[in-house]
Amino acid sequence: MAQILVVDDEVGIRELLSEILADEGHDVVLAENATRARAARAAQRPDLVLLDIWMPDTDGITLLKEWSASGQLSMPVIMMSGHGTIDTAVEATRHGAMDFLEKPIALQKLLASVKRGLARQPVSVPAHLTLEAFARCAPLKDLKKRLEQVAARTPLLLIRSGAGSIAELAARSLQLPGRTWLDLGGQTAPLDLNALEAASGGVLFAAELGQLSRLQQKNLAFAVERIEKFGLRVVVASALAPEELVQDGWDEALLRRLFEVTLVPPTLADLRDEIPEIAGTILTHLVEGSEVPARRISTAALNALRTRTWPGGYAELRASIKSLALGALDEEIGAEEVAQLLHLAPATAGPLPLDLPLREAREAFERMYFEHHLQQEAGNMTRLAERTGLERTHLYRKLKQLGLQAGRRTDDAA
Repeated sequence: MAQILVVDDEVGIRELLSEILADEGHDVVLAENATRARAARAAQRPDLVLLDIWMPDTDGITLLKEWSASGQLSMPVIMMSGHGTIDTAVEATRHGAMDFLEKPIALQKLLASVKRGLARQPVSVPAHLTLEAFARCAPLKDLKKRLEQVAARTPLLLIRSGAGSIAELAARSLQLPGRTWLDLGGQTAPLDLNALEAASGGVLFAAELGQLSRLQQKNLAFAVERIEKFGLRVVVASALAPEELVQDGWDEALLRRLFEVTLVPPTLADLRDEIPEIAGTILTHLVEGSEVPARRISTAALNALRTRTWPGGYAELRASIKSLALGALDEEIGAEEVAQLLHLAPATAGPLPLDLPLREAREAFERMYFEHHLQQEAGNMTRLAERTGLERTHLYRKLKQLGLQAGRRTDDAA
């Protein structure tokens, strides 16, 4: 039968649902919070999820949004709540839930909902990531809030960053479901009213104004003049100043309109400590979309990705993750594969960077030290705490500061 993941912080409800579903012949996996649910979803790939809304760490609606945005909502999800409202049910459905059950849950209603869910076709994985997928990355979460705040006031936005940045990631976040995405940089024919009518309510995007041809500049001007008429949203990006674009022949009136409202997103250099989380989300999306085989990235490999400068920005990072996953011979991608792909020296190959300021040199040493012991102890946090002489809470905080991923193996394996 099917494998069903039950997520609820109340042990009595978990046990009751487990007994009922097991009696029906299903294989049941239990999770008491969102953290456990994420791990279970990644490891087990359940056929259906029963998800409680009110949980102590992350609420069910937020987790549902996260799965949907990252491409992990490939299974039907039934929401549960003892304090549900019509608005809550509507919001859950809008973000991909197939049903909403109010506690206490009637047996027949539960079984009927599960039966309908298992009969449904698998949900398609979104073709592109948005900022919603990076809800646990604080700088990108803040960017999403600023983006939504600006977008509520104007349909025209310029992002001050160049090609390869997270500008497209931001622009994709403003695209409504079922609406058109039109990349002006790939448009080789003149836009006309019929094309704008077909794109009504959609997003027109340009990754770098400085790379647009004369025809593409005219297309952009044509769209901007009719932005309200067709309900369009125009998001463009550029690392160039208006004066530089004028020297390249751009119309000054159009540039004044484009540069009226601007937003500066963080670069990957600003997001250095978030690179492991971003890389993991990218890999998950690629795996769920069947673009790459199932793979995971080792702690050492994540740290190697973190120390990379990424001159090509987000686009280069995504391409590297895809290349690593396609080329890996084992399920786990190691640091040596990252070094080989990116032509990096292994982290332990050379001497300590003594030419750095003391603070940076100390951080580099600590990163190498903890990375070494993480590998030695196979990610077991109890043994790592004993080995390093640190209290567990301090140890977790230190690993987070250094951008290292805490071990995920259970301490029972010690």
